Amino acid sequence: MQNNKLRMAIRATAAAAIFGVAGQAGAVSFEANGYEANLYGFARVVASYDIDENIAAGGQAGNYSKITTGSGDTSDGHFGMDANTSRLGFSVTSPEDVKVVVELDFDNNDTLEPRLRHAYGEYNNVLIGRTWSNYNSFVGNTAGIDFDGAPGRPGTQGRTEQIRYTSGALSFSLEQATNSVGNGVDADGPITDDTKSSTPALTVRLEDSSGGLSYSAAAMVKQTAYDTGSEDDATFGYAAFLAGKVAVTDMLSVQGAINYGEGATGYVWRAGGNFGQYDGYVDANGDIETVEAYGGTIGASMSLGGGRSVNLGYGMATVDLDDAVRDTTLSADETDTNSMIYVNYMWSPVKNVNMGVEYGYLETETQGGDDGDANRVLFLAQYSF
Repeated sequence: MQNNKLRMAIRATAAAAIFGVAGQAGAVSFEANGYEANLYGFARVVASYDIDENIAAGGQAGNYSKITTGSGDTSDGHFGMDANTSRLGFSVTSPEDVKVVVELDFDNNDTLEPRLRHAYGEYNNVLIGRTWSNYNSFVGNTAGIDFDGAPGRPGTQGRTEQIRYTSGALSFSLEQATNSVGNGVDADGPITDDTKSSTPALTVRLEDSSGGLSYSAAAMVKQTAYDTGSEDDATFGYAAFLAGKVAVTDMLSVQGAINYGEGATGYVWRAGGNFGQYDGYVDANGDIETVEAYGGTIGASMSLGGGRSVNLGYGMATVDLDDAVRDTTLSADETDTNSMIYVNYMWSPVKNVNMGVEYGYLETETQGGDDGDANRVLFLAQYSF
């Protein structure tokens, strides 16, 4: 019973950390023939004003790959607004305690086609399907409006197909691995078509809380491989993170995370590129050389009462491409470091309605040393049910 209460506290913390997570506490519920069903979701509209660049992506999130680096010209003063990240979910629990969840949104490359977020079944502590990676946590996140979030957050911050077993605060999973091996460069950029997934990713996570402390720690190992038909190689990639949140007072909390990966840059959130760089590259002998990545976040949240809060957050993630550029045809123009600092004011004028305004400063740097930055303002209105 105590473990259940602790897990519920952590989940509540996670839901409060980002407006993009819809809890089912306010869902529309009904029962029939022993089945319990919940319909939940929200309508979410985000507006952005890019002061000195034009970097908005779906959900008006900031796209690092659109930031101008070096001496290139910039295009300033761009406004945008969309409701792509609005969400609809449905869960059903049978009389035998079998739970099924399907959830969709519309953030699918701006085509407004439905995008599958979650689709899984759960019974007797075993979950099979698509949902948040077990190598992931929201405990150390600071509330923000940017839908894609700050670099350096713990784990993939994404959803994947998996088989997971949970026992108390511990959970284990076999998951569809994230792999990317650079194998030369052509006119369209680095070649990764020969990347091969030959094993699942194995993860383990401990997530719990005690008093005013919530914490999460996880590790992951997978195989990183490529196969051209005439040449192939494989090696192991691994990653680990530690995240925590401390309630300093009833009004103030401090939270953050550190994250490291070797041959697993996709597991360090937004380390290079826009969503990560290469796990490794192929050297002159046809062997894979792994790439190192690391990142971290830190932030503080102040509750002002009445559903109002002020949040300040910073995140950074970087990937070491020095050897890859020296030993291959990989370009020094490849992004290796991303960072974001942001401050926001959020309020809830009425139950199930959340609003916020945020200033964000994004900075990116290439392996060759060119850098660029962007200033932007975001506004959010979210109506949940």
